[in-house]
Amino acid sequence: MKTKIIAPSLLSADFGNLERDIEMLNRSQADWIHVDVMDGRFVPNISFGFPVMKTVQQHAKKFVDVHLMIVEPEKYVEEFIDYGADLVSVHYEACVHLHRTINLIQDKGAKAGVVLNPATPVLLLEDIIADVDLVLLMSVNPGFGGQKFIENTYKKIAETKDLIISNNSTALIQVDGGVNLENASKLFEAGADVLVAGNAVFSTQNPERTIELLKI
Repeated sequence: MKTKIIAPSLLSADFGNLERDIEMLNRSQADWIHVDVMDGRFVPNISFGFPVMKTVQQHAKKFVDVHLMIVEPEKYVEEFIDYGADLVSVHYEACVHLHRTINLIQDKGAKAGVVLNPATPVLLLEDIIADVDLVLLMSVNPGFGGQKFIENTYKKIAETKDLIISNNSTALIQVDGGVNLENASKLFEAGADVLVAGNAVFSTQNPERTIELLKI
């Protein structure tokens, strides 16, 4: 049976009580902790950087999954790994030398992922798919939480799965944006391995129970 990985996003956590929310994720059935880093240039929003990563590093007891929505990510990937990132994902659209950046992440001892925006076609990954550990498909336009899920994502999951199989890749497929209790099982059935959920988890009265339900 295929593993269903849930990666709650700290972007939707309470930053006034970040340690409390990370401890909740440690207790929960969450598999990974997802960290969204935005620079106000690649996406129209600014989230957080190394001071927050230091808090994550101090308290997180689970796999830390960092999604860099920034320009020139190659300048910062090593420092994020030093701050505890187990996996670093960079955008195809932000990397002039993607293969070099993927190698840099892996040489530093972390897993490496590549991210596609909703309008970026999967076929562009043909020459990198065998080298990455994860493909992150954005199911909303990156920059803000709580957006509506883009239905074309199901088609892109199928295309990504075909590309992985045809290239003997071991990459996982992650989906981020608009994931909730209504579509989680359908996304897993379509071929996703990892689901990022932010608002759907942290806006509920019982986040731990919500995480449990997302895995069903």
